[in-house]
Amino acid sequence: MPVPSFQITCTARDVIARDVYEIRFGKPENFTFKEGQFVLFDVPLVDNPADIQTRALSIASTQGEEELLFGLKLKPGGRVSRWVAETLKIGMTVRIQGPFGVFVLDPASERERVFVATSAGVAPFRAHIKAALERGDQRKMDLIYGVRSEEDLFWHRELEELSKAYPNFFLHLALTIPSPTWKGHVGRVQTLVPLVIPDFSQKEVYVCGNPDMTTEVKKLCLEQWRVEKKYLHVEGYI
Repeated sequence: MPVPSFQITCTARDVIARDVYEIRFGKPENFTFKEGQFVLFDVPLVDNPADIQTRALSIASTQGEEELLFGLKLKPGGRVSRWVAETLKIGMTVRIQGPFGVFVLDPASERERVFVATSAGVAPFRAHIKAALERGDQRKMDLIYGVRSEEDLFWHRELEELSKAYPNFFLHLALTIPSPTWKGHVGRVQTLVPLVIPDFSQKEVYVCGNPDMTTEVKKLCLEQWRVEKKYLHVEGYI
């Protein structure tokens, strides 16, 4: 069965943190997905537009939102990074394929949820958490979200508003190189997780971010924090 493809039009393209773009596209009427999935973009090489390759981006919006939302952390010289920074414009139509992926919430699980993210790894969790809360999910949910400094934080204001609106959702920020005025946690997410979650026996854990972090947190979950493998879901990105 062929993978469905769609033409989508860019409606917004904004720098929202240091080297981070938020991009939005109109959602085709017949495009359906589950929160946590990703799509493949056709991305032309900036210096040779005839050279097209696909690149994956996680959908950060919920099924109920009118637009498709994506967050991109720029990587120097990266194909998709250069394309978004130098070529993509509002009104431009691009081709996507998908959705793909199984990094979705387990509908059968009744466990409390822990989300661990670094930088753009927060994208699927914005969708997961927002959708679950809007559905009326009453279970406790903790998001542990880490970046280098205040300049690298994004979507945290919206997440803070969700934590105020829903008493079962808790946001925990961790900065590795904060300014002197920062009053929150200092260090990597790996050091914050056990402070927030002293007992994992009733938790389901979702981890998304750079491969070094995801590899280490997976090892900690299985070897030190005693998370059962079936309750651990990990997705890294390069």
